Amino acid sequence: MSMSETLESPATRTDDVIDPILATVISHRLNAINREMNDALMHSARSALISVARDMSGALMTADGTLISLANSLPIHILGSHLQVESLRRHHPTLRNGDAYLHNDPYEGCTHPADFTLLVPVVIDDVHCFTLTLLAHQADIGNSQPTTYMFDAKDVYNEGALIFTATQIQRDYEDVEDIIRMCRKRIRAADQWYADYRAMIGAIRLGEQRIREMSERFGAQTILRHLKWMANYGDEMMGAAIRELPAGRAEYEVRHDPAPGLMPDGFRIHAAVEIDPKEGKIIVDLTDNDDCMPNGLNLSEATTLAGALIGVMTSLPKQVPITGGSFRRIEVKMREGAAVGKAAFPHSASLATTNLLYRLIGAVQCAFANIAYGLGSGAGASGMSAAWGVISGHDRRFGDRFYVNQLFSAFGGGPATARVDGWINFGGGGVNGMLLRDSIEVVESKYPVRIESVRIVPGSGGAGKFRGAPGQEITYGPRFSEMELAVAADGMVHPPAGVHGGHAGGAAQMFVVAPDGSEKPLPGLSLLALDAGYRVRSIDNGGGGYGDPLDREPARVLADVVEGYETAERARSIYGVALVGVLEENTLRFLPEETVSLRSSMRG
Repeated sequence: MSMSETLESPATRTDDVIDPILATVISHRLNAINREMNDALMHSARSALISVARDMSGALMTADGTLISLANSLPIHILGSHLQVESLRRHHPTLRNGDAYLHNDPYEGCTHPADFTLLVPVVIDDVHCFTLTLLAHQADIGNSQPTTYMFDAKDVYNEGALIFTATQIQRDYEDVEDIIRMCRKRIRAADQWYADYRAMIGAIRLGEQRIREMSERFGAQTILRHLKWMANYGDEMMGAAIRELPAGRAEYEVRHDPAPGLMPDGFRIHAAVEIDPKEGKIIVDLTDNDDCMPNGLNLSEATTLAGALIGVMTSLPKQVPITGGSFRRIEVKMREGAAVGKAAFPHSASLATTNLLYRLIGAVQCAFANIAYGLGSGAGASGMSAAWGVISGHDRRFGDRFYVNQLFSAFGGGPATARVDGWINFGGGGVNGMLLRDSIEVVESKYPVRIESVRIVPGSGGAGKFRGAPGQEITYGPRFSEMELAVAADGMVHPPAGVHGGHAGGAAQMFVVAPDGSEKPLPGLSLLALDAGYRVRSIDNGGGGYGDPLDREPARVLADVVEGYETAERARSIYGVALVGVLEENTLRFLPEETVSLRSSMRG
């Protein structure tokens, strides 16, 4: 590729010439704007799930929805967001500066109803050039129960969420008060919601301002021309990466845990992956999935698409640019009306960003691994244990004010690949480690909850040549009076799988702990009230392993035991590593000759 080339061949005009250095400057500047927008929201939002855990994402797009930048956003929030831009343009053909639109419609491009998204068009010289999107997960959206994860919702009406389909919420930079009043009437903790909304408006308007300043400096059309070149470059890089892969096709099937009354036999998730190096293309076929269920676990088109893309992008051995152009090489087939596909109205998609999504991502990754060693990964933690529970109630410290918040205080473990161990603070395939863990002190100061402990569970990561990350355990409960808790765990019956001889990650577990210390198992999908003195103890999945544990370097096994990721017993019984010494005295070491002998006998 030459240092200067044109978008269209042949090029005759000087202003058509592409400068790759300028393209890089533009790309990095837009990423910086995106990060500034995201950080502005995080530092000004009121709810802890946005201001502490960063359950929010921003993206910059061209007018037609081509992804420019996702910066430090969550992949599940952004990789299908062009569908929202298409919805906006469909309902509002004429867009003006000063407009802002609210979108949380999972049937027209949003992830799920809890992800309130603002869309702001940037019009320069009477031309719609860019669209900014800023999404923030809400603690409450007016559901019939105080949670944004209505696993038992028979349909969207039973769910009860306010649904906005690219609804105008600002005109000429001023709020449309009708919409604001509607939200304040329906949403619990209305002041918290409104404070978060104002933070979103301030942040996205800051992004708009920075885009305008950049356009004044470089020219909007110059920026767009170079962005088109960058998208084409992403396409070329993705094609080159695929052409280096082996040709092949694999299918993989996983199951969500059973849920009495909703899914007595669990639910099947099927993915077929085909690599076509000759065409430089990857096909993910999800059409062999069952119809939507009468509950809230169905996936939206946006989350199905994003889940497939996440599965592909995390399965490649070579890094490629994350641009709209890169995704041209990936074809995702899905079926209208399928639970893993396009949820059909009025089926609920309340949990579209979690349970079935995590299983879908894992299925795609494991399918890649089955095509060839070196591709894909094991499966990562699935579902939302009580560590990610939605808590609500009344806080006597503030005149019995109603509160609601989602916790992100402990995470499930990430899967291993053929090159690296799993990421400890993985959290789930949709976020891939991009969420931040709660600050215990901040959460306890904002809400009447007492978090007693958070710890890594040794030996819970799936063993392998590269091991899955261990899961984490958390214990917490109400500080003063009754607290409602909504959880939607998975992986208790079917833990995350390992590949190529790697072991499955540890199973998730949840218990209600009585004041006397006795424990009662808690079902995966639960809505319960915890009285003062009661607590919940929750253990998240570890990630699945990759490769035979007997091939893991003994020094790595020793380091895992020292760090508390593994146990000495598993080091010997699973990894075949002979240890001697005392951990507490810093004398623990492995015996090379005995380890070789032990592994030889274990291999049979």
